[in-house]
Amino acid sequence: MKKLLSVMLLAVLAGCVNSIDDMAKAGDWYQIGYQDGVSGNHSRSMRELSSLGNVNTADYDQGYLEGVNEYCNPNAAYQIGLSGQYYEGVCEGTEDAQRFRMEWQRGWNESRISY
Repeated sequence: MKKLLSVMLLAVLAGCVNSIDDMAKAGDWYQIGYQDGVSGNHSRSMRELSSLGNVNTADYDQGYLEGVNEYCNPNAAYQIGLSGQYYEGVCEGTEDAQRFRMEWQRGWNESRISY
């Protein structure tokens, strides 16, 4: 679990180094999608992507799916909720969606108590 959290933290930190605009200019649509997914965000609309440049939707979609697969790990859901990160429902329809949501809710509730 510590390894997974470390990987997620590194992914978030890597996102801080390169802005979305920089990645779009470099044509790194996979990384843009991956960062959106691993952050638990919904995928960007075609309009949003097109505003960034000449989008490669296949690369974006592949990166997004891989990012969401990492994000939706129920073993990390408690920590996500505990950190106060709102869950946008991106794991719905996955095999562990119910377990993820329950663990996230447990962490979210605990984070609200400590305020």
